[in-house]
Amino acid sequence: MATTTVSPGSPGAAWRRVGAFCLDVLFPPVCGGCGRVGVLLCPACVVRLVPVAGPICLCCGRALDRAADIAGGLCRDCAATPPLLAQMRAPLRYAEPASSLIHRLKYEGCFALGPALAGVLIDGWPRWPSPPDLIVPIPLHPRRRRQRGYNQSELLARPLAAAVGVGYSATALQRTRHTPPQVGLGPEARAANVQGAFTAAPAEAHGRAIVLIDDVLTTGATMTAAAGALLAAGAATVSAYCLARVS
Repeated sequence: MATTTVSPGSPGAAWRRVGAFCLDVLFPPVCGGCGRVGVLLCPACVVRLVPVAGPICLCCGRALDRAADIAGGLCRDCAATPPLLAQMRAPLRYAEPASSLIHRLKYEGCFALGPALAGVLIDGWPRWPSPPDLIVPIPLHPRRRRQRGYNQSELLARPLAAAVGVGYSATALQRTRHTPPQVGLGPEARAANVQGAFTAAPAEAHGRAIVLIDDVLTTGATMTAAAGALLAAGAATVSAYCLARVS
């Protein structure tokens, strides 16, 4: 099927701009953090976002205890048992207003917040031990995606990949087992809940340095399960990048 392109100066593009203007007048954007009309994420809420401050573990990204943990740049857990993930990073703490913004994106249908919050990921894009060549969002099970209508991780990952110039795939990893939400579960229960929940496509994963994208990093159980599937499919390395971390 032939595709039709619309140039910026064409009548079709002009009508789209008129339509967008009318929508903004009738349904103006509202800040997901404070409710200010006119913008999805206002400058005042951006200033209130709490960044992850160093020193942090070079592997898992948790804050290091200056007295007990700083030994080769690794926390005690990572030094004792290196995780499957080469590196885990998040630019923000899971605190207000980030927690409310993520809740609205994830549970309240505010999918328009995706590109705005992706900007935070773009600004905080870290240096990876292996330069990534593929960005993969954590997938939802098809049942959960039908209920929600979209995957919030895809809304974060797609604009991030375009901005940093890294390949993007929403098919390299699939969630093949439906699992209850992780909210309220302890670390061991979280790990058991997502065990075997993912499968990966060897044709897309083999030899790739992959960065997984999700909204919140809590214990890392979901990311670890996903990384296991990708590594089993032949990925060279798997790292994780989330918008905010709980601990």
